[in-house]
Amino acid sequence: MQVFFSDIQLHHAPREFLVRGQWKPCPEQPGRATALKLALAEAGHGISLPPAGDRAAIAAVHDARYLSFLKTAYQRWRALPAASESIVPNIHPNGRGLGYPQSVVGQAGFHMADTACPIDGDSWPSILASADCAIAATKAVLGGMGSAYALCRPPGHHAFSDMAGGFCFLNNSAIAAEMLRGAYGKVAIVDVDLHHGNGTQGIFYERGDVLTVSVHADPSNFYPFFWGYADEVGAGAGKGANLNLPLPLGSGDDVFLAALDTGLAKVRGFGAEALVVALGLDAFAGDPFAGLAVTEDGFRRIAARLATLRLPSVLVQEGGYLCPELGRNLVAFLDGFAA
Repeated sequence: MQVFFSDIQLHHAPREFLVRGQWKPCPEQPGRATALKLALAEAGHGISLPPAGDRAAIAAVHDARYLSFLKTAYQRWRALPAASESIVPNIHPNGRGLGYPQSVVGQAGFHMADTACPIDGDSWPSILASADCAIAATKAVLGGMGSAYALCRPPGHHAFSDMAGGFCFLNNSAIAAEMLRGAYGKVAIVDVDLHHGNGTQGIFYERGDVLTVSVHADPSNFYPFFWGYADEVGAGAGKGANLNLPLPLGSGDDVFLAALDTGLAKVRGFGAEALVVALGLDAFAGDPFAGLAVTEDGFRRIAARLATLRLPSVLVQEGGYLCPELGRNLVAFLDGFAA
């Protein structure tokens, strides 16, 4: 399968994130992308450098004020007296219907859902390069390739149109889906990450032309906590175009695949003409987040089920964190999708 990856994505290197009130080493490290790239190369997948992306494709999904914040915030933050080396918000609005602050401290709280998205001087180029991979893979599919894989890092599915969260800044899966909508009447996004794709859901929640399906660990006791419940079905024109399939913590292959089958039936009933797979590998039993218990063979089977849709498909990397099996799980998924 054709793969798109840029080494610029490795420059974003967050050191810590806040867990239960304590600073812990951040698992969203450059090494996870390096491990995936190495496994792809060893398996014989061609890896292409994406060109500098279509900024209009990003702007079609993300708010202009938010993009300006991501681009300029670090320099403004560092100009503050005694500011930390990385941007980490220390205030969050309880609701977002009031004024928009001029202070970068206030804007950080407005545009960052949690403390898991520190921004430093190398972050913005990496964020853009991640989106470039998704854009290049989508253009390849629009150009006639049956499927293409974007090795995106940092990931994207927790990012809303104007808010970062959960290691994510630009929603690469949503960008791919919006681009596909330029050629196809209906597009489906199927998210198989351990965590609910809350940003993706939020972007399309009131639209009926993009179906969002997410199979994930039950958010009642797992990130992102506030989204991902089965009763979230869409609103307005999008009512019925969102399907959440939360699973009990510790669920393995068979439970995951049964939920996925429900999701795929929804995709077929929707009449999707193209597909985006938000590919998280963190549902693996040995992933550091330890929420579900999918096996290497499980990923192969998940991919094979997705491939039965026989749709033009963009595969976008989301989660999946450093463990010895990380690269093998990706190769197993791509093998299953191509079988």
